[in-house]
Order: sequence, then structure tokens, then C-alpha cells
Amino acid sequence: MDVKLFSGTNSEYLADRIADYYGYSLGDMTLQRFSDGEMQPIINESVRGSYVFFIQSTFAPADNLLELLLLIDTAKRASAGYIVAVIPYFGYARQDRKDKPRVPISAKLIATIIQAAGANRIMTMDLHADQIQGFFDIPVDHLKSEAIFIPYLKNQDLSNVTFASPDVGGVKRARTYAKYFARDLVICDKYRKRANEVAGMTVIGDVTGADVILVDDIVDTAGTLCRAADIITEKGARSVRVLCTHPVLSGKAYENIENSKIEEVIVCDTLPLRKESSKIKVLSTAKLFARAIRNMHEHRSISALFVEK
Repeated sequence: MDVKLFSGTNSEYLADRIADYYGYSLGDMTLQRFSDGEMQPIINESVRGSYVFFIQSTFAPADNLLELLLLIDTAKRASAGYIVAVIPYFGYARQDRKDKPRVPISAKLIATIIQAAGANRIMTMDLHADQIQGFFDIPVDHLKSEAIFIPYLKNQDLSNVTFASPDVGGVKRARTYAKYFARDLVICDKYRKRANEVAGMTVIGDVTGADVILVDDIVDTAGTLCRAADIITEKGARSVRVLCTHPVLSGKAYENIENSKIEEVIVCDTLPLRKESSKIKVLSTAKLFARAIRNMHEHRSISALFVEK
């Protein structure tokens, strides 16, 4: 089957690079809007019998998710042979369980909606929780940002580095790096009063004189990371840097980072930055996604693209 690559409106910056690495041009489509804002995507070329890849992160506003759903439905009704939703950043993944009464499991709902629209497969990166893959009844290719960050870190001086997790839930993620580079691991144990607000934090482990690298999957308001950097510095760390896959960076995130003790935040381009910052460095995921798309189309291993641990 032929391969067709299409992009949602707000992920075109990344889709263009993926298409370049793949050696194809993005497919021809237009997005029309009625005067009230209602969307109507139109695919301007045949996709009958083709492998169709829609590249769109589902970050806020919800129009990004809705546009992806409409694109999938468009391809299904145009007799596409196989439809893959490439979602570099899977929104609503933080709501993956009922942690209090009368709240939704939003990640499950989004998974159900994407399947109902007609997707045959999902490709994404660094879900907030690995078990979200189980919310889908279709194959999920779960790419890991380790394939981006580890080659980058290999070119850095890690002789004095200690890796850290900003919370207990991210220990597995941070341990991957500590194990790979044979470095120590520390944990920041936090508790919250409400969402996006850290009430308290304790550092478990010794950071005295160390160059600490905090590892996380999402940086939203950056409150947790900045609080962790402050406490780690107070405990005697020489410097603090951050590896974080998805730069959501909402609210006062930029201001928080600029005013924090964090020296550098290294992120992936799964989301577009709202503005530039001297403390934020962006690494591209385009080559990894292009290779994953090719391997999927050619029925070759996806896991072979990851760094062996």
C-alpha cells in the first residue's frame, strides 16, 4: 500500500520535519471553518487503499483533538486501507485513573473516541503512564524519548552527575538513565494540596556536590521541577538540569523556569514552544518518528529503534 502523510494544523512544524526525513511531502489537505468556528477538513487527493498517517498532538485547545478525529473519519469514509494516528503528545494522559470520587478517567475516554473515529493504530511518545496502552483495543507503538536524550547525554560530561525523579511516580523513568550511565539516583517525594500546586517535598538520597539531572515526562507550570531544584540545591547540589519530554509550559511556566535554580531544561519538540527561552533547549523527535513510521509500514520492529538498556 502507498504511504500518505498528513498533518493537523498545529503540528505541521513537526510533521514537515518527519516528512523530510521520511523522503515524502505532506499530503494535500485543507481545513475549512464555518463562521462559527466549526471545522471541516478536506483531503485533496485519493487515499483509497493507502496507509494514511495523521500527525497531530492533542494538546489544548480541544480543537486539536477534534481536528484529528475529523481527519480520521475523513480517511475512513474515503476508503483508506489503514489509518494510523501519530500523536507525539497524547493529551489527557494525566487523568488515567480515579484518584478521588466523581472524576473521569479521561485518558480512557479519549482512547475510546479515537478508536470509534476509525483509527487502526496509534503511535505516540512517552505516555504519562505505560498502562494507558491498555485503554486501546488496537495496536499502540509507544516510542521512548530515551532514544533522543541518551545519545545527547553521551556527548556531555556525566562524571559528576546524579539522576533524580521529581516524584515517586517517575522513579522508573529516572532509573532508566541512572542504570544506563551507571550513576546514582535520588527521589523527590512530594504531596499536593491541589492540581499544579506542590504543598511539600522531601529529597531521598545524597546530592551533595553533584550535578543533578531531573527526569520527567511533562513540564506544565514547572512548579514541581522548580521546587525540586530549589530543595536539591539547598541539599548541596552543585547544579540542576532537567530532561523532560513534553514542554506543555502553561501558566507562569516560563517565568518560573527563568527565576529558578534550574540551569537548563532539555525538551523534545512533541509540542510547539509558545516562546523562546535561554534556559530551554529543544531536541527533535522527527527522525525517530520517521523511522518508526517506515518500520511500521514495512512490518519491521519498532523497539529496535530504542537504546538498549
